[in-house]
Amino acid sequence: MLINVTGAKCIGIDAVPVTVEVDVILGIGIHLVGLADTAVKESLLRTITALQALGYRIPGRKIVINLAPADLHKSGSGYDLPIALGIIAASGQRSFPDLGSYLVMGELGLDGAVRDIAGALPIVDMARSRGMKACILPLHSALEAAEFTDISIYGVETLADCVRILSGEECEGLLVRNTRTWRKMQRARHHAVPAAGVMDFEDIIGQEGAKRGAEIAAAGGHNLIMLGPPGSGKSSLAKAMSGILPHMTHEESVVTSKIYSVAGIGEKALGLIRSRPFRMPHYSASLPAIVGGGAGDNIIPGEITLAHGGVLFLDEFNQMPRSVIEALRGPLEDRKVTVSRLKAKVEYPASFMLVAASNPCPCGYYGEGDKCTCSPSQRITYLSKLSGPILDRIDIHLWLHPVDPQRMMSLRRGEPSAAVAERVLKARIIQKMRFAADDIFTNAEMNNKQIEKYCPLSDTGREAMEKVMDRMSLSMRAFYRIIRVARTIADLDGSDDIKAGHIIEAAGYRFLDRQNLGQ
Repeated sequence: MLINVTGAKCIGIDAVPVTVEVDVILGIGIHLVGLADTAVKESLLRTITALQALGYRIPGRKIVINLAPADLHKSGSGYDLPIALGIIAASGQRSFPDLGSYLVMGELGLDGAVRDIAGALPIVDMARSRGMKACILPLHSALEAAEFTDISIYGVETLADCVRILSGEECEGLLVRNTRTWRKMQRARHHAVPAAGVMDFEDIIGQEGAKRGAEIAAAGGHNLIMLGPPGSGKSSLAKAMSGILPHMTHEESVVTSKIYSVAGIGEKALGLIRSRPFRMPHYSASLPAIVGGGAGDNIIPGEITLAHGGVLFLDEFNQMPRSVIEALRGPLEDRKVTVSRLKAKVEYPASFMLVAASNPCPCGYYGEGDKCTCSPSQRITYLSKLSGPILDRIDIHLWLHPVDPQRMMSLRRGEPSAAVAERVLKARIIQKMRFAADDIFTNAEMNNKQIEKYCPLSDTGREAMEKVMDRMSLSMRAFYRIIRVARTIADLDGSDDIKAGHIIEAAGYRFLDRQNLGQ
């Protein structure tokens, strides 16, 4: 008797259906076909042991299991549950009349327990789009997709729970929103306190100019680089930026949550991720760790994709391998990354805000009087990693100097993050309305055609831009970067037009284009 059970496989942040075909025919042995990797092939032993532990018999005939389509590589342990259900139904031990309307995925333990899988969110999204009746997933994986209310999502903890659902028994208590775990997490969410340890702008003494640059970067999603000596506040300012960014829109939340779900590091709590990611990898991180990679077709997202919709903070930027720094070129420009392997090619979204911090020289004190002990050649070598193409893709350049001791001792606090966040939110709302017909959210994501459409310059603005270009000898990419930043400054001012003052301020944040810092 041939039985079909619907499963899924994630490719990038999208899922495609995989049909688990199980047939019991004359002969001996259990055969698994369909380009399965080692983890899938090992599922046979896990599945058989789990079935016997729950009292099911293994038919003394030939069991053929095919994972279709046969030309698509299958990986992971999530096919354990559909294979077990297929064997039960194909051997006639239980009848599942509505099995074709369900999507089933889950890893089995030897005692019949169902364990979590990666990629639950895109799997449920695919089932919704195909009009399936329900999804049966491990409980904690099902919590990732609990906000999808137009499809029934069951969270199971054992194979027996799954059998009850498919047998047509009353299982309202297994719907993920009816489970005790969901209610417990929802109560915890309502009583949650703000995360401790987040830096507030008012805790950063001085650095008013750098704070202004950080506010502009947050308002428009612009890339930012900070240079300065040790202790000038670069890391504190970068961490404080996470407190002024607005919460993600629903569309942004869905994409970011899919990324974390595929990576297997989802929050496992109450649906979509709402807070913007803040990723801070060590400067020794490898190229695959930053860009993404993996063996075969099991390509997992890297840090630039995990930072999608949020901030990627690279401290000690000049200490990173040059190959890693240059690999950021494409994602910074295209807002996506394509990872190619011999047998697979996966595209991940990578629309993040880069915040880089670096010392200006090996000793760290260049530009601070006579404290620098580096030679010009050492400074040139150190700063050579800040290549022209990389600087062209970074909108805002900031130089931080140490705070005056008298100012530090005064303990005079600055503007709190809440006030800055309010201005940033207003600017983001303006951008959301502006780009309602486009598939972007911030000024930094505009392409050249959108800049021409949304950023017309007045006569005075055009004249100011011409003077800036002549004086600074900027590239065309830097020209468009200045326009984007000027548009954000105008949004913060509540101005519909880009004025000459906005152009001049935006150009002032590109000092690295016109300065030879190594001399």
